Amino acid sequence: MSLFRFNALKEVLNRQPVKIAWNESLVSDYFGMKVFNQEKMKKYLSKEAFKAVTDAVESGTTIDRKMADQVAQGMKAWAIENGATHYTHWFHPLTEGTAEKHDAFIVCGADGGVIESFSGTLLAQQEPDASSFPSGGIRQTFEARGYTAWDPSSPAFISETTLTIPTIFISYTGAALDYKTPLLRALNAIDVAATAICQYFDKTVNSVNVNLGWEQEYFIIDEALYMARPDLILTGRTLMGHASSKDQQLDDHYFSSIPTRANCFMQDVENEAYILGIPLKTKHNEVAPNQFEFAPIYEEANLANDHNQLLMDIMQKIARRHKFRILFHEKPFAGINGSGKHNNWSLSANTGVNLYSPGKNPKSNLQFLTFVINTVKAVYDHQDLLRASIMNASNAYRLGAHEAPPSIISVFLGTELSKMLDLMEEAVVDRKMTPDEKTALKLNIGRIPEIILDNTDRNRTSPFAFTGNRFEFRAVGASANNASALIVLNTAVANQLNNFKEEVDQLIDRGIKKDEAIFQKLKELIINTKPIRFDGDGYSTEWVKEAARRGLTNTTNVPEALSAYLWPESRNLFKKLGVLSETELEGRVEVEYEKFIMKVQIEARVLGDIVINHIVPTAVGYQTMLLENVKNIKEVFSPEEFDELAGGRKELIKEIAGHVSALKRKRKEMIEARKKANIIENVIEKAKVYDKTVRPFLEDIRYHIDQLELIVDNERWPLPKYRELLFVR
Repeated sequence: MSLFRFNALKEVLNRQPVKIAWNESLVSDYFGMKVFNQEKMKKYLSKEAFKAVTDAVESGTTIDRKMADQVAQGMKAWAIENGATHYTHWFHPLTEGTAEKHDAFIVCGADGGVIESFSGTLLAQQEPDASSFPSGGIRQTFEARGYTAWDPSSPAFISETTLTIPTIFISYTGAALDYKTPLLRALNAIDVAATAICQYFDKTVNSVNVNLGWEQEYFIIDEALYMARPDLILTGRTLMGHASSKDQQLDDHYFSSIPTRANCFMQDVENEAYILGIPLKTKHNEVAPNQFEFAPIYEEANLANDHNQLLMDIMQKIARRHKFRILFHEKPFAGINGSGKHNNWSLSANTGVNLYSPGKNPKSNLQFLTFVINTVKAVYDHQDLLRASIMNASNAYRLGAHEAPPSIISVFLGTELSKMLDLMEEAVVDRKMTPDEKTALKLNIGRIPEIILDNTDRNRTSPFAFTGNRFEFRAVGASANNASALIVLNTAVANQLNNFKEEVDQLIDRGIKKDEAIFQKLKELIINTKPIRFDGDGYSTEWVKEAARRGLTNTTNVPEALSAYLWPESRNLFKKLGVLSETELEGRVEVEYEKFIMKVQIEARVLGDIVINHIVPTAVGYQTMLLENVKNIKEVFSPEEFDELAGGRKELIKEIAGHVSALKRKRKEMIEARKKANIIENVIEKAKVYDKTVRPFLEDIRYHIDQLELIVDNERWPLPKYRELLFVR
């Protein structure tokens, strides 16, 4: 065994759980302790300043300079009392993480000393360098100016010794350079659209919130083994490695007892999360070995997304204390479950009603059906755009296997809800209904609470599933910023709700009663959206054929999937709802193509280095040992005995030679393919060429490495194997 691999395994075996100073208080005693929430604001702000902030959060009003100064002073006083020395504007650039620039509170005083200072101007806006963040051409390198602007709807918090202020990130010209800005716009669009629909049923509704409950899956890897794998360090996934004889076949890891070291890590994460106001509720072992999950209580979508991004950062920091590394890559290990970030998505009115929950009477159930059916229609009309929102170089490896949904976008409603839609389809609602027909339809609608309660199964192969009182968008990848999917989903649903209201109002203007007009339009939508409703096995070959027959699309490669963003209907959708301008849309799509290219490029370079620096020398060294053995046999034994004793070794030598030759040849061909792709200037064409000519080499080269892993003496193999990465604690 290589000394590096041996020392890594030895270090792992000697690991002991990191004992944490667990807070013995009730979680409720310290939950949100480091968050400038309403409780803190009431204490540190004047009544006028507190009202200004709450009005901004609830009604979107602006906070003037005077009030901003008061908020800043109160926030600074609270932060300094709690050990903060710096402040930062925290934002979500178009990368796979967050960004922050820390400034000390100090300014120079008149006497040559320093004083702590923080103004409303500094709270409301900062100017970080925008040139080094991806913008898709919105900002050039020489155009460095960009702005972060305070988002009061997501409360400030203290991270270590820094007051952290959630913000949007925009260019000098006002174009969005982040995920939060268009997310806030999309949330506003669905608020307006959904509130208008609610007015059909309840005049007291004046706002609608989007709720999000994410499920964060991840792998834990021991730090020593992680550091012994260049591919994990540089790409986040294993580019080579033969499957372990035992991995997840027995499903024995799923929901089993959490290993002690992992549980200590999880407790540490929970403790920090609670202090920062992140309401983690669930933790458990996932299906694959060393795979786990955190899930919180539902929150308003913008805050929930901020909390998810913050938690990912916390997890990575705390993992190092426990001598772990976290893998958020969607498919870090071939042949076993990948990691998703299922988005449980729903809408709730200011009256407290979940719009995806059946009510207690036909009127509230008609509202429920209105929102469910219009959501299905939105998904049907924008299936390609929804796929584009979750498709990237890493998630593409996950989709379509091992509990991950396929790239065909379909909607699962469950048997009972599907039956209800069938009953509505059969009802005669395209003319004036008789009193008996109205009664029969209302009776059926009134039965919804009885049939839906605990009667909605789960379908792990469905990318978009109704699960009782919400929809679960299961296709979102573990490393993603939720906002990417939420921007598209909220915009699409808002647009459909607007269309629905316009069409219903037209019928009402023609003299049709409101309920009958709603029934009529719902029936049309039920009929029109039947192709996307599917409750069966999304992995079956029969479904692939059936989906094609229904006209559903099945795009599996990233460049083609991303192109849906730039279709005329997509451009019009974002522009009409005010979520993304054409410039903003084109810029962020270009960023996605660039990220795809760079990820494939990095993986190809890393794999090429592993081939030439690790695998080929090891294989040749073992081959040389076999050759020496064959020569020694020839010297000792007769020709007849030699053929019998050395035959197997000679075949092994030839097999190694074949794999080594293939590796060297394919590595060279891969380099040449990259060179040809790199001279292409158009980023979309370049991505397509990378996908077609470079990416296939990753699997081709991996095949030969994995075969050599089975042949070469285990004592010589240089890198930790799957059975060690996944099972050694």
